[in-house]
Amino acid sequence: MRLNLLTGRWVTIVESRAERPSDFAVRQNVIESSRPCPFCPGNEEATPPALETFDAGGDWTLRVIPNLYPAFEGDESFAVRNLGPVHVQAEASGIHEVFVYSPDHSAALNTLSDEAAVRLMDALSRRLEDHSDTDNVRYTQAIVNHGREAGASLSHPHGQILGLPFVPGEIIEEERAFARFAGGCVLCTTAEAELATGHRIVAANDDVVVVCPYWSGAPYELLIIPREHQSHLPRASDSALAAAGLALRDATAHLNAALGDVAYNVGFHTAPHQHRGPYHWHIHVWPNLVTQAGFERGTGVMINIVAPEAAAETLRAVKVTA
Repeated sequence: MRLNLLTGRWVTIVESRAERPSDFAVRQNVIESSRPCPFCPGNEEATPPALETFDAGGDWTLRVIPNLYPAFEGDESFAVRNLGPVHVQAEASGIHEVFVYSPDHSAALNTLSDEAAVRLMDALSRRLEDHSDTDNVRYTQAIVNHGREAGASLSHPHGQILGLPFVPGEIIEEERAFARFAGGCVLCTTAEAELATGHRIVAANDDVVVVCPYWSGAPYELLIIPREHQSHLPRASDSALAAAGLALRDATAHLNAALGDVAYNVGFHTAPHQHRGPYHWHIHVWPNLVTQAGFERGTGVMINIVAPEAAAETLRAVKVTA
């Protein structure tokens, strides 16, 4: 058993149940609609007007648009109402946006150019900064779902940015982890400890470290740690943001080369907008290779059938071209 220092939860590594990388199924294609793709160039009228557009030579390279079917919408303040002894609710106010990070319908994170990978992080930084000025938004979660198994409803490469009126429990647990860690910053320490041994390193340079974390709860889970210590993603330096974008591109390229085109989720974790305590922003990549069963759902304890040391060795061994 290994303790996830970011959440305080235990995970179990069971190597005897490990499957070979070739045994993991590649993702299924998202079912395409007979209608034109709303995210492809030329179909901009199918979406709400862009909130922000990045252009090159007169053509857009990245667009941020309101989500047509928002999970969070409105400017109401967060107010909890008790409807009975066990029934509590609040308005789902906030912001829900889509960022289309490539005009190429067949692109993916692992195929982005250097410029496109850097642009993605620049766009997220700008949107999170904008959200921080919105009174009822306390936390902003940016995600990318790749593949139908990971929750993607459209094939065209895109992600989502959700401005929430509350701080999610996962982030609260991470905040507590940073606060109680006695050795300084838990992620700065993690990066240095992993670099010292190299057992779980997938890639590293002066700006960023990519590891299969010691406490991986799922096969081939990845953690991208900027070397620059900064709590809030929008306050990171341009060089740190650029390095993180390139590392995300390369990390997903390693997954693709080693396992095939598998489904995965990407989560960008940053300190809540008004957070003043210790934190270190980072990026999670969670491949969707196994299904959670009753034990995991019933206890919250993950069983990982591929040791992170073995996963990192497999991912390091593949050749990736930028």
